[in-house]
Amino acid sequence: MEAPLALEAVSPRGGRPSRAQAELIADRILDAATALFLSEGYGAVTIEQIAQRARVSKRTLYQRFQGKPPLFGAVLQRLVGRLRPPDIERLFEGPSLRAILTRLAERLLDAALVPEAIALYRLVLAEAARFPEIALMANQMGARQEAVERIAALLQREAKGATARARFAAEQFLQMVIASPQRRALGLGPPMSAADRRAWARETVALFLDGHLGAARASTSRR
Repeated sequence: MEAPLALEAVSPRGGRPSRAQAELIADRILDAATALFLSEGYGAVTIEQIAQRARVSKRTLYQRFQGKPPLFGAVLQRLVGRLRPPDIERLFEGPSLRAILTRLAERLLDAALVPEAIALYRLVLAEAARFPEIALMANQMGARQEAVERIAALLQREAKGATARARFAAEQFLQMVIASPQRRALGLGPPMSAADRRAWARETVALFLDGHLGAARASTSRR
């Protein structure tokens, strides 16, 4: 016989669990779902497996998450929240655009290359064809769009609004910073050390600024 489902315990007076107990149950479900999704994949994991690992009944799980897609969405939202820097506003402040972008590139690499982020990226790549909804959720909940908008605003400010391609440039900057290190973290090349990441950030920013701002200023001078 299985051990009692301690997380489903009701309050001492009977009735529904307290708010703290309910939050604990939800956290345990999310912990179990995260571990299973990242290790086994989205398609291979069942609600039954998640409930068993979390030590709750399927009924309890469905009371909080109405199926596997909403549960994956909650897992994704929590992972993104954990990877998001707590001092996001300060990342976009600094004495120069170069200093801001270099610090931002370093933090982006640190977040993108942690094991949970790599496991999530691998999961989405592997399952997107069969389950396009999870790729859509990852795109909508990720911090990429916010980063693009903020970087584009920085570029427009630096070029004094001269470039109409700031958003495109911001997207390319993120690609330059993250794509190759991420591939290496997936096993498609030697992994990067902390020193490698710092050097990569510096050199990427230098290459990006020399190209983007040079083109923007040339465009301004031709007007």
